Amino acid sequence: MSNIVDPLVGRIAARVRTERERRRWTLAQLADVSGVSQAMISRIERGESSPTAVVLGKLSAAFQLSVASLLALAEGTPDDAQGVAGVRRRTDTAEWRDPGTGYRRRQITGPNFPAEVAEIRLPAGARVPYPAAAFAFVRQVVWVLDGHLTFHDGDTVHELDTGDTIELGEPAERVFVNTTDSVCRYAVILTRGTQP
Repeated sequence: MSNIVDPLVGRIAARVRTERERRRWTLAQLADVSGVSQAMISRIERGESSPTAVVLGKLSAAFQLSVASLLALAEGTPDDAQGVAGVRRRTDTAEWRDPGTGYRRRQITGPNFPAEVAEIRLPAGARVPYPAAAFAFVRQVVWVLDGHLTFHDGDTVHELDTGDTIELGEPAERVFVNTTDSVCRYAVILTRGTQP
């Protein structure tokens, strides 16, 4: 699948550019804070490249947003922006696909809901690391819906099966790994806090 075919690429591009400009950062400043190259940020902002989950983790950490928040803002619909409650059909919900791992993410709640809920499908053999800063200012629970997830929380490794949950504590480097031969489906539920 071409990165450019993904309908969210343009919205992610606009969200990254908006967040950078809100802070009055140059591309060089965002590159310095995030650890993502200036060239890659420029390609993302122009909609020429879909960022991987790892790159989104670094950018969201630089903005002090969760990856879920960054993507939820990009995935929002006009109804979401107006705070309209109601039914959201599966077919009307955009799904983001990580071009690097095939990881797929669908936002369940709208941007005005007090908690962010996302459904993740992690392909067999996929490994997605996030920096500790991506977890600052959020409280988060991971709930395995189907399959098996190997979850690295700093130096601690948790083997999670269908129905298992983990509530995350202080920010740490975290890695989501699927060591099995089938897709692992899990939900991420988070709320924003006032301190890391």
